[in-house]
Amino acid sequence: MLSYDERPQVRSSMPSSRQAMRQLDNLNGSLKPAYHRHIWIITGPAGCGKTTVAQHIADKLNLPYIEGDEFHPPPNIKKMAEGIPLTDADRWDWLVLLRQQAVERLTNTGSSGVVLTCSALKRKYRDVIRIASYNDHDVIVHFVYLRADEQVLLARVKARQGHYMKDSMVRSQFSSLEEPDKDERDCLSVDVSGTLLHVQRKALVMVQDALARDVPS
Repeated sequence: MLSYDERPQVRSSMPSSRQAMRQLDNLNGSLKPAYHRHIWIITGPAGCGKTTVAQHIADKLNLPYIEGDEFHPPPNIKKMAEGIPLTDADRWDWLVLLRQQAVERLTNTGSSGVVLTCSALKRKYRDVIRIASYNDHDVIVHFVYLRADEQVLLARVKARQGHYMKDSMVRSQFSSLEEPDKDERDCLSVDVSGTLLHVQRKALVMVQDALARDVPS
């Protein structure tokens, strides 16, 4: 198993051939050819709108959706509910499980893509999920990073009812946050300071643009 500080190599070039072309619904219901299968990770700290944006993309593109928080083990949920930040060790098996779930959903459904929510706060967390592309060159992993001001997210989380994530966790997540570097070319950044509708539309357009570029060379 990789240590916490190891970063897997991420494949930067696409293979020259494929056995088949896959199909993906776009907004108006027509079909477009998809050259690869895609894992869309909607990322960002608590309160940035990961679930809402992910569900919107999944619905519009008719893709399966995975809510990452549902796969946290009970000890992790207990710690977060008590305002105790998760360690790398707490997150490691969870990240591996999310990667496995995404790949299995692609395989079992035959879908050309899957949408998954995961905070993926640090680069090494994102690298864990990138291994899906390393293991299968037919799969491309993308991160849609929902970028927001800490105070905005604090207000959103405080307004939540019945959620285990407390506003104190927003502060701890921001202290751990490593925003995607320029060399993380599989990351798309969306400013979430606007209205929910604007954020949803902007994220969807970015995803569609990335899909449009995925054609045989």
